[in-house]
Amino acid sequence: MSTTAEAVQQAQTDSGRKVHLIIERQDRPDSEPYWEEFEVPYRPGMNVIACLMEIQRNPVNKKGEPVAPVTWEMNCLEEVCGACTMVINNKPRQACSALVDKLQQPIRIRPMRTFPVIRDLVVDRSRMFEALKRIKAWIPIDGTYDLGPGPRMSSEEQQIAYELSRCFTCGACVEACPNVNDKTSFIGPFAISQARLFNMHPTGKMNKEERLQALMGEGGIFECGNAQNCVEVCPKGIPLTTSIAVMNREVTYRAIGAWLRK
Repeated sequence: MSTTAEAVQQAQTDSGRKVHLIIERQDRPDSEPYWEEFEVPYRPGMNVIACLMEIQRNPVNKKGEPVAPVTWEMNCLEEVCGACTMVINNKPRQACSALVDKLQQPIRIRPMRTFPVIRDLVVDRSRMFEALKRIKAWIPIDGTYDLGPGPRMSSEEQQIAYELSRCFTCGACVEACPNVNDKTSFIGPFAISQARLFNMHPTGKMNKEERLQALMGEGGIFECGNAQNCVEVCPKGIPLTTSIAVMNREVTYRAIGAWLRK
């Protein structure tokens, strides 16, 4: 059979295919969640976002009943913003890079329950940004005038810093971590890794002691149970467990030093 004929045959086969989705929905922050099933037409190369957009265009569930369109967030569609993070087939990940052809059906989708649900798949990730404030995840500068060339970093430090800087606050590591829940104030692995990143920076080091102090406080690094779930789900392959080990050592040295000075 020729390549053209195979393509036509495949197109005819695909035209009748459906994608089966089971989505956990929630109408309001204070309402009970429920599951709803949908079927959407299959297209080669489609991702979960494409499925949700198809439901938005034709909001009818599997039973044929008209329903409210599913609500979700998205932005870049290139796995660099983290807005579309949700739990797909029991794994927190980005819907834009979750290809239907690589997912087992029915595709089960739910919001990240570590965060308060606003509606359907939209969650409030404020706790992540509050954690970044606690560890001062920024580089302070003295004015906006020309300060000349900045301090230099070795190529080894640059490589480590680059890997850590790829974090885009998607929330996957927080969702996967068993130590982040409504009974604890653990800041999460991403914040510990970001503290390491900014403590490495030649200018960021001026706030190093404040960051270490923040990690020593309530909800800090000592509440990490070393489950290592975070590094398994990180979409950018950030060495989160290595960062936790490095910062744990620095915090311990600081605590011992403070005790000896007394």
